[in-house]
Amino acid sequence: MNKTILITGSSRGIGKASAVMLAQAGYNIVLHCSKDVSRLENLKSEIEKFNVTCRTLAFDIKNRAETEKVLLDDVEKHGIYYGVVLNAGIAKDNPFPAMEDFEWDEVINTNLNGFYNVLKPLSLLMIQARQGRIITMSSISGLAGNRGQVNYSASKAGIIGATKALARELAKRKITVNCIAPGVIESDMTQDIPDEVIKQIPLKRMGKPQEVASLVKYLMSEDAGYITGQVISVNGGLLI
Repeated sequence: MNKTILITGSSRGIGKASAVMLAQAGYNIVLHCSKDVSRLENLKSEIEKFNVTCRTLAFDIKNRAETEKVLLDDVEKHGIYYGVVLNAGIAKDNPFPAMEDFEWDEVINTNLNGFYNVLKPLSLLMIQARQGRIITMSSISGLAGNRGQVNYSASKAGIIGATKALARELAKRKITVNCIAPGVIESDMTQDIPDEVIKQIPLKRMGKPQEVASLVKYLMSEDAGYITGQVISVNGGLLI
């Protein structure tokens, strides 16, 4: 296949599951974490068992200059990516009147500015290649809002708008841009979710990272070539 996919925030959760599933499908993988790539070594070894290439990158997606340098250096050495899964993100929840400035800034700078910092240096190169897939990761909180998550909801809603606009810009270059908005998915961020929330989900359980990753794999495939500018929510019926 010889198509390479960059997955930001791929050390755990949805990012990790997506990396494994895409590797199983034959894509070469570029893993990313914010600091120490040694935390990716076990995953890298697991991925290489599928007879694809895998390499690791570390950069802070909040840092525009660092992100651009690391990405462009990697592309210069190995060639442009066919696809990007923009998965890295954080949450710092607090009721809005009690929210600290740093909680707002960290979430916006990571989740929303990270969209710009990663995709801006790559988009022109993907345009020149005249092909590609971009998948962004929003949240059900970006679709409906959530108490205690004004910062997170704002950042994830911004990603939806940015995805839709970018899809219109890049379509004529045969690049699709789509957004996935997960609901309550099993992860470190949801391990303390109260039972009352689970009871509100029609399917009565949290989703699994692999259930989101399977959608990532589909949107990355040739079969999804006529799908762009869409927001697909994987949420067990919590939001219809």
